[in-house]
Amino acid sequence: MKHIVRVAMLGLLLAPALLTSCEKEGDDYTLEGAAPQASFTTTVKTTEFPTVVTFTNTSKDAFLYQWDFGDGSPLEKGQNVTHVYKRPGTYKVSLITAGRGGTSQPQTANVVIAAPTSPAYIGLTNSTTTGNRAWILSNQAGAITKYAANGTTVLSSSAAGGIPACQADDELTFTSTYAYSYNAGDQTYADGACGTAKTGTSDFVFTPIGATGGKITLSKEGAFIGETTPTKDRSYEILEATETTLKLRTENADGTFTQYTFRPQLSALDRVKLLLTGTTSKTWMLQNDVDAPIVVGTEDNPAAYFPGVKKGELPTCQSDDEYTFFANDKFTYNAKDQTFVAGPYDCFAPRSGSSDFTFGPADGKGIAMIEFKKAGTFIGVTDAPDLTYRIISINETNMVLRAGRPDPTNKDKALFEMKLVAKP
Repeated sequence: MKHIVRVAMLGLLLAPALLTSCEKEGDDYTLEGAAPQASFTTTVKTTEFPTVVTFTNTSKDAFLYQWDFGDGSPLEKGQNVTHVYKRPGTYKVSLITAGRGGTSQPQTANVVIAAPTSPAYIGLTNSTTTGNRAWILSNQAGAITKYAANGTTVLSSSAAGGIPACQADDELTFTSTYAYSYNAGDQTYADGACGTAKTGTSDFVFTPIGATGGKITLSKEGAFIGETTPTKDRSYEILEATETTLKLRTENADGTFTQYTFRPQLSALDRVKLLLTGTTSKTWMLQNDVDAPIVVGTEDNPAAYFPGVKKGELPTCQSDDEYTFFANDKFTYNAKDQTFVAGPYDCFAPRSGSSDFTFGPADGKGIAMIEFKKAGTFIGVTDAPDLTYRIISINETNMVLRAGRPDPTNKDKALFEMKLVAKP
């Protein structure tokens, strides 16, 4: 009988397995039989992401299979296989089979992988731009709220300062390739105290809920979001995910629920602007309940020329003024009934108005600088120099501004420094 050897293409990986099936005649290893024909079907799972595709073999006269998934991942063996695609696109999948009659021609098919369109996923991962977004716990009241199974609030964190520092600095990052990372900084808050940092990573699965919502499920045992308290299945429902806010809710292992509110981990300058303007707008007033709400001096000695009045002594036409900063770089001044004018140092007709402004790094001392575009725009005092105000310090409720740019050629240049408080 004439024997025909047709082993090719699968090379050294498959040759040993094929040859063990051959009929031995002296030293001649041979194959005989029908040539295999490769074919397969695909089933794309569209109920969760990353996308899982099942490849079902329908080949004939084969017993060895080699898959190329078209995404640069290693080749895989197996009759029926599954593969996870983490990026959207069209992938050319190829199958080569081998049998007693040799190897098949490659069978190829295109597999189309779609990206999630849910706003919850887009907001979570910033997938329409950089493809990743970092979050930290909000510094607002209720950033962490626990509920009983019946919905009764059990515990809610207070405002700024209510979350331990080792928890407030935790950074969570979600990417559009379904990777999650937790950066604890120096420590992790666990069991009621700050302890050893538990920085780590995990893949996650995103499951759409309706047209806009979704759920995150962390893949790695021990991975967590917000707190180390064990959850039911490491799943977190996305209640809100926008450019400015992320709200997650999880069911704990004991049947209670916890809701977390996060804000973006911004650059230092962006965080200052967020404090200045809020998410859309924020109104500030001169702080008349402290001594020296406005002082006049130099860059090195802010109160050198005028140490300020005692608390409560600002004129009413000055202390009731409202200064509103908008996130879109707009500013409005509401003088109410009158404006306190320097020079005469008395109340006159209101000078309410508005202006665009630029926001950026400070010249000289300060953490940021505001520069108004419209001549005559001012904060606090009408004779402040320049149109620039440097933010010396700021938090959710208080801000210190210094009016005027520093002048290296004139160290005696008069500058105004004022204390403001956010309007409740």
